[in-house]
Amino acid sequence: MVALERRRWSGGAGAAALERRRGVVALELWRWSCGAGVASQGLRRGIAVVRLEWWGMGLIHIELFATLDLVGQSPGAPDEDPEGFPFGGWQAPLLDEVSGEQVVGAYEGTDALLLGRRTYDIFAAYWPGKDDPFGTLFNRVPKYVASRGEPELSWAGSTLLGPDLVAAVREVRERHEHVKVVGSLNLVQTLLKEKLFDRLDLWVHPIVLGVGKKVFDGGAVPTNLVLLEPPAVGGKGTVLLRYGLGVGSPEVGDMRSLEL
Repeated sequence: MVALERRRWSGGAGAAALERRRGVVALELWRWSCGAGVASQGLRRGIAVVRLEWWGMGLIHIELFATLDLVGQSPGAPDEDPEGFPFGGWQAPLLDEVSGEQVVGAYEGTDALLLGRRTYDIFAAYWPGKDDPFGTLFNRVPKYVASRGEPELSWAGSTLLGPDLVAAVREVRERHEHVKVVGSLNLVQTLLKEKLFDRLDLWVHPIVLGVGKKVFDGGAVPTNLVLLEPPAVGGKGTVLLRYGLGVGSPEVGDMRSLEL
């Protein structure tokens, strides 16, 4: 059964990606603050403005911080993922009020976290006992952890996913409405490969490092994405790019045959 769901808006009109999941057409109405003219342009490009979504299937959103050369390793602190990487904490000098508000807004409605083992360990060492908005959210919602081993998960509300990671993630998606993937670059490669995500939020920072683990690092497959809202620029040059999973695979053409 397909159900039409209206979601909250922050103003203006928006466009979203048309996608197919298991043979069912799904469209989602995304919140964003832009004018009706942008939506009209989206319609002329064949992008749907509203989206149908059937009951029983949640959304997986990936949240990533990256450099201009798409390094996503250890953005927050030197000790997050230091092996062979001398630039841990590269994001801290570039954080500004606009980017901070964007991150806060991205977590609205989150009812589960999906984390790789390393990111889980970082979070589990820091967030328990914190009562700020992020701490309250992270401590309250279920945490699902992808790991090749059998780690001890001491953080309340944590669950180790089974060895069939793809099947386990699909089960999490059916159990929750808004599942958030934070960092977890190894896990992200699996989600990209399987196209097992609905939205990718990518904060691109104005630096080039030339070394480090990449956002698209061995997991990317040919995939169409749709820009869900105009790029938003922070005061220090960081750009938020918000993409939805599109339909099918990229097409090719010949520029020589186009009339400019």
